[in-house]
Amino acid sequence: MAFSAAQLRALIARGESEELEFKTRTTHPTRISRTLASLANTRGGWVLVGVDDAGRIVGVRDAEEERYQLAEAAAHYVQPPLSPTISEVETEEGRVVLMVLVAESPRKPHQALVGPDDWRGYIRTGAASVQTSRLTDKVLSQEPPTSAFEPLPLNRHELAALAYVQEHPRLTLPQFQRLINVSQRRAHRLLIKLVLHGYLRFHDKEKEPYYTRGPRRLA
Repeated sequence: MAFSAAQLRALIARGESEELEFKTRTTHPTRISRTLASLANTRGGWVLVGVDDAGRIVGVRDAEEERYQLAEAAAHYVQPPLSPTISEVETEEGRVVLMVLVAESPRKPHQALVGPDDWRGYIRTGAASVQTSRLTDKVLSQEPPTSAFEPLPLNRHELAALAYVQEHPRLTLPQFQRLINVSQRRAHRLLIKLVLHGYLRFHDKEKEPYYTRGPRRLA
């Protein structure tokens, strides 16, 4: 599918999110591989190469070199490998942006090569690619691809988590465990599922990780 400069600008106007990331350039396959894997592990989305963090179109210097780096990352720095769709859009000013479409994968979990023999899993939470745990990878392997057009069946425990974050600024794992009276492992699996499907956002920048409302709403 060919995109116009106007369609590109409309996409950029949405801002970075779970399904959209801006990159000024592809510095190395190990860095972009994390983004590719995280999108494939979550709900898919776009990487726009040639757009800075503020949403300004700066363009790429060498489109062919960028394509090569992206192809290398998808084929050799992500396992199982990915096959993203890469297209070019040229603006009225002559700047070229690469639009990289990564579909949600039916072969989760995908891992990114971040160092010599160092493979790690990632998911999208907010506008960031966050490293996964073994438990998250196990949940990913059991989850079928989601559909943005079909509601996800939620059980009473999951609905309780969503009701809690409607009324409170944040929800921690211990709070959720006490709320629904289940094991920590079970509570963690339920929260991960809600993050992967966009109902919750995961935050780990503070001493105790917590969850907040995500972009997806109940039908």
